[in-house]
Amino acid sequence: MSDTNVTLKLFGEKCDQLLGESEIRFAGIVDKDGKLIAGGFKEGLTPYEGDETRLQSFLEFVSKASIRKEYDESLGPINYLAARRDKAVLVSFPFPITQILLLISAEPTANIEILAKKVIEIFTNVN
Repeated sequence: MSDTNVTLKLFGEKCDQLLGESEIRFAGIVDKDGKLIAGGFKEGLTPYEGDETRLQSFLEFVSKASIRKEYDESLGPINYLAARRDKAVLVSFPFPITQILLLISAEPTANIEILAKKVIEIFTNVN
């Protein structure tokens, strides 16, 4: 198995771990072109109407926004971007070196800070 396949398998496993959290509806790894390369919707979940078609354009937007670096020198790099909407909380975590990002969609009741800590815990754990 190539290094890329091993990495994608690991990312898929980490996304599955996140999907085990009750409030998380979607956890996926997106490349710099906005293409989903690992993870997805929680099994058995019915996406909101139009979720999957809107998701692609949203993935492209988030991947471009998260990888931008114009304020890195003065403010530091982006740790995560979060948006709270009526029906969902959306949080993206850029991995700038590899130019991919983790995108999470959760129930609107989700606490963004607790969610961010859980993501960091899962993605920094090498096991």
